[in-house]
Amino acid sequence: MSAHINAKKNEIADTVLMPGDPLRAKWIAETFLDKAYCYSNIRGMLGYTGEYKGQRISVQGSGMGIPSSLIYYHELIKDFDVKRIIRVGTAGSYQENIKIRDIVLALSASHNSSINNAIFNDVTYAPTANFNLIIKAASYMNDNNIPFIAGNVLSSDLYYEHDARAYEKWADYGVLCVEMESAGLYTIAAKYNIEALTILTISDSLVTKEKCSFEERESTFEEMVRIALNIC
Repeated sequence: MSAHINAKKNEIADTVLMPGDPLRAKWIAETFLDKAYCYSNIRGMLGYTGEYKGQRISVQGSGMGIPSSLIYYHELIKDFDVKRIIRVGTAGSYQENIKIRDIVLALSASHNSSINNAIFNDVTYAPTANFNLIIKAASYMNDNNIPFIAGNVLSSDLYYEHDARAYEKWADYGVLCVEMESAGLYTIAAKYNIEALTILTISDSLVTKEKCSFEERESTFEEMVRIALNIC
């Protein structure tokens, strides 16, 4: 048991899928995993372990933003010896050619968070995904004719920007979309030498102002989860 996860040592698998929303963690467990059971419910941040195609897999909510998610990344790695974390989440497109329901692999994560600045004393650190997981995900999607885009994303501390056009600066430098956790995940994964990857579904566009409905988010989220489960 850790401070925020009330599980026994052997109740969490080596591989953990991590949506931000704990209810999405519950949905993933109930929809995809066999023999799933809840190992943690502290603060409502649900975690489950089950089996997918005979392999033990865990699913853990992380909350929104780097500060919240880092609590769970840290405890999963340090207290439960997790070796692989795959974030499955939604993002807002920064590019006109990246449409809602598109799937994005986050090869690297720019950020506006002060957390990495505190670690590296304002020297720039470039958080990047695990190459092995990138290759597995790209191969799986190519083999199954699933279109995707891969590149740099922005992990932002702000869900609501003060300037509605602030995204344009990032877009000009090729950033694909915005989310809130990947820079933290990739940094802590590098520190502790574990595998990490973020797979995102575009849920809205800051360029066209389109948004997915709740029903569309659920159906496209399913495809993203299948990708993650099949590269573990």
